[in-house]
Amino acid sequence: MQTIDTASLQEKIENNPNLNLVEVLDPQQYDQFHLPGAMNVPLGSGFEESIQQAIPDKKSEVVVYCSDEDCDASPKAGRKMEELGYEHVYHYKAGKKAWKEAGLPVR
Repeated sequence: MQTIDTASLQEKIENNPNLNLVEVLDPQQYDQFHLPGAMNVPLGSGFEESIQQAIPDKKSEVVVYCSDEDCDASPKAGRKMEELGYEHVYHYKAGKKAWKEAGLPVR
C-alpha cells in the first residue's frame, strides 16, 4: 500500500473518474464532513464483506483515509483490502482534517 499526499490525491481525483475514495470512520464522523465523492465503509466488524460489496473490482484504484495522521483506521483498512486481493490501494495519511484545512472542498 502506497501513501499519498494531498497534491497526489487531488491529481487522482481530477484524472480518474473511477477512483474509489473510502472514508473508514464511523457514520457520525463521515456525516460531519467528508471528501467529495467519498463513500463510507467503517472499519470494524464486517468491514471485509462491506468493502467487497461496495468495491467489487479488486483491480480498481482505491484511496482510504480517516481523520488525520494520528488515526490508524485507514492503514488498517488498506492492509485488510490488500489481504483481500485489492491491487491498487493508496493511503491518504494526512486525512480529511488536512484536506479541509488546505481549503479544499468537503461535503
